[in-house]
Amino acid sequence: MINDIDDFINHIQFEKRLSQNTKQSYYRDLIKYQEFLKKKGITQTKDVTKNDIVKYIELLNKEDMKTTSIARKLTTIKAFHNYLFQKQVLKVDVSETIDRPKLRKKLPKVLTVDEVDRLLDIECKTPFDYRNKSMLELMYGTGLRISELLDLKMTDFDLENCIIRCKGKGSKERIVPIGEYTMDSLTNYLGVRNQLLKKKTCEYLYLNNLGGRLSRFSFFKILKKLLLEKNINKDVSPHSLRHSFATHMLDYGADLRSIQELLGHSDIATTKIYTHISNNKIKKEYEEFHPRSQK
Repeated sequence: MINDIDDFINHIQFEKRLSQNTKQSYYRDLIKYQEFLKKKGITQTKDVTKNDIVKYIELLNKEDMKTTSIARKLTTIKAFHNYLFQKQVLKVDVSETIDRPKLRKKLPKVLTVDEVDRLLDIECKTPFDYRNKSMLELMYGTGLRISELLDLKMTDFDLENCIIRCKGKGSKERIVPIGEYTMDSLTNYLGVRNQLLKKKTCEYLYLNNLGGRLSRFSFFKILKKLLLEKNINKDVSPHSLRHSFATHMLDYGADLRSIQELLGHSDIATTKIYTHISNNKIKKEYEEFHPRSQK
């Protein structure tokens, strides 16, 4: 089965040209799927039945995995089986009639403007402080995804014209403007970046303590530590800064189409979720401040 997985991964990387992150995600999903089948004594993809896939999905549900994660794993499995069926490696696509789980629509968590101000109020004493402040300012100031932030290279920003270039989903490039606060923190970080290199060379903008590219896990640890220090008691992820960026832009009068462009959404329907957050805020403020909102 591993040969079929490798063949499929090569297909999505070289023929479909999906991003490195997508490729790695698909590979992890399929390896876990293979391990489940192996425990059942199934080592050949042709021996997998629809019931085997259903049992795997049921196991993921028992593990209390998020519905979105289960849906993604099933999408990977269906794409894998469909690919092998199209190549005539399999006589039938046993995954075809399996329905995806219904997703529970949840509004993304956002920080208030005051909470963002507290989070970004970092006293810079060390190169790590300058790096952390710059990363958070850039994420909140541009709405970048965490993967886009950590993939930034030294050639991806133009300080003279106050712009950065980033590659989003599907390797689509977009240009995003950066404001004065972000510019200042980025310039300050660049002034101390060489101290983190440790006489090495690295093309990536944000570095770890060994002079290499900072990882998602390290960023998450940095964020959690700062949230604790600033007494912000919310279940916040790196993506929450992106959500906060979009919500605050909308609250302060930005056009939805402009926000769509800045976020790199291919479909404006994805961006429209932020109107629900903004509407909730309006309703809450109406109920709190209007003299005749309640008896």
